[in-house]
Order: sequence, then structure tokens, then C-alpha cells
Amino acid sequence: MKHPSVLTSEPGLYAGIAASVFFYSLCTRYLTTGSSAWVSLGLFILLFLAMLWSSFGVVRHADGLAVQLGEPYGTLILTLSVISIEVIMISAVMLTGSHNPTLGRDVMFSVLMIVLNGLVGLSLLLGGMRHVEQTFNLQGANSFLGILIPLAVLGLILPNFTESTRAGTFSIEQVVFLVVMNVVLYVAFLGMQTMRHRNYFIGENDEPDHGGEGRLSVSTHTLLLVFYMIPIVLLSKKLAVIVDYGVSELGAPGDLGGMIVAILVLSPEGMAAIKAAQVNNLQRSINICLGSALATIGMTIPAVLLIGIMTSNTIVLGLNNVEALLLMLTLLVSMVNFSSGKSNLFQGVTHLTLFFCFIILIFD
Repeated sequence: MKHPSVLTSEPGLYAGIAASVFFYSLCTRYLTTGSSAWVSLGLFILLFLAMLWSSFGVVRHADGLAVQLGEPYGTLILTLSVISIEVIMISAVMLTGSHNPTLGRDVMFSVLMIVLNGLVGLSLLLGGMRHVEQTFNLQGANSFLGILIPLAVLGLILPNFTESTRAGTFSIEQVVFLVVMNVVLYVAFLGMQTMRHRNYFIGENDEPDHGGEGRLSVSTHTLLLVFYMIPIVLLSKKLAVIVDYGVSELGAPGDLGGMIVAILVLSPEGMAAIKAAQVNNLQRSINICLGSALATIGMTIPAVLLIGIMTSNTIVLGLNNVEALLLMLTLLVSMVNFSSGKSNLFQGVTHLTLFFCFIILIFD
């Protein structure tokens, strides 16, 4: 494709740049108080939509790389791109807003519930409604869960039972161990996924329909993906200010801020997973969903803990009793539903039931 055509086909990139210039021209005080509550709400919606548009641009070019490189590399690039956005946003909120020791935990828990119950449930339900029964590579799903389960339990439940520090937190020695363990296990998993056992993550329909996004070169897709992430990084700090102010002023549940960040991050990736299931490529859908959940734990926990060390702030990772129970139930249901290599819509209904339970528990 000619260079001018590339420039004129990326309106989302220009919208992200324009939004960055606009919001950085406003003082922080105006972003929170504004002239009225409606102005603040309008600024939040505008900021949210600009970041969402940029996120979809990231996913679109990750899909383009998937066409060029094949699976599982394409899905892996998509997952790492989205989770990088998540880590950046969490870091921005932690470093910009007032100290919230449970923010990282809340975002990770929201991501796990949205991915493992919301996205997986919708994918299985819609895929089952259209194709009755779908198949996937059982070894791949078990590989994801085999790493996800211990990392999730050690990172989000174990802190409630350690005795060297107060409940929900780790000592510095335990933090170092957890960071190293997460990084080593996740890097080892990536090596298995991309090299030694690549066939575990490839299904019968391993060439998804990406809507012609592979028409550009690998280098062009890579550059545009990075350029789309720049406005997201810049706007994350402004979103942190508004979310922190809004949750405190409205007296909203603390988990609500985490859910807002999770929805923003996962929306484009969720669309890709659901679309893959609808075209009978459940393997790609599972790679996206379980890969996103694993990357959330593998990348976000070390980032949150390291930020806590650098800022000398306490980081609470341990879930409360209700959340811990819901997480364990989700992991158990996932083990059962991904144990046969086949899926149907009733399994999707089960996951969606747990997702709606999560939504209700946020507000009650």
C-alpha cells in the first residue's frame, strides 16, 4: 500500500493525538471539578472514547501481525499489547491518584472475572448457539490453566494467610520471591507457547478472519501499533485523575475504579475473542481469553509490587473472603469446562452466571 494511503486510513491515531493535546492543555483542577458535574462527566466520556478508539487501533494492527506471522504469535502479540496497556494504566493510576493500596488487586480481579466469566461465557454461548458444539486443543487450555491457577492463588489468596506482615500483604522477601517466580514461570510459558509446544495452541481453524488487516508489512503494523499506544500512555494519567476523583466524590465502591480500567482495556480484545468463536475458531478465542488472564497475573503482579517498593507504599494483594471464594469457584468451573476438548452453550451460561454474580457483589 502506498504511504499516503496508510496516513489517511488511521483516523483513530489522529483522534488519540488530538485528545492528548486537548487534555494536556487543561489543568488538573478543571478535569476534576470543571464548571459542573456534567462537564466533568462529559470530559470523562470523551477521554474514555478516545482511549477506547486507540485501543481498537492497537488490536487491529495486532490482528494484522497475526495474519503475517500466523498463530500462536498473532494472538500472543495481541495479548501482550493489551496487557501492556493494562499495566501502563494501573501504573498511571497508582502514581497519579491518592494512594489506594488495593487498586492493583481490584483491577486484576476485575480482569479475571471479566475474562474468565464474561468473555469466555459469551464466546462459548454465542459459538454454541451458532455451531452447536465446538472443539479446541485440550493440551493448550490445560497449559494455560496449569500456570494460571498457581499464580492466581499464590498472588491473590496466599497473602491472606501469611503471618510475617498484616493480612493481605507480603514481606519484602516474599515480594522478591513472588516477582521472580511470576517472571520466570511466565517467560517459560511463552517459550513453550511459541517454540517447543507451539502445536498445543493451534486448532483446526488456525487462520482467523481478520478482515484484510494483513495488507501492510510487518514493520508498518508494528510501528502503527506502537504509535496507537502512545496516546493511551499519555491519556492514562488524565483518566487516573478523573477516576480517582469520581469514585471518592460519588462514594462509589472502591472496586468500581478497577472495573472501569478493566472494561476499557479488555473491550477490543473481547470483541476479537467473541468474533473468533462466532466464526468457529474457538481455539483463537480461548488463546485470547486464557492468555489475557495469565498475562494479567504474570505481568501485573510484578509491576504493582515493584511500584509499591519504589514508592514505599503498602500494596494489598489478598482478596477479601467473598472475592477469594468467587475466584476459586471460577477456576474450578474453568477446569471442568475445559477438560474435554469440546464446548457447548450451556458451559457459556455457567460462566455468565458467575460474571453476573461478580457484578452484583460490586454494588452489594
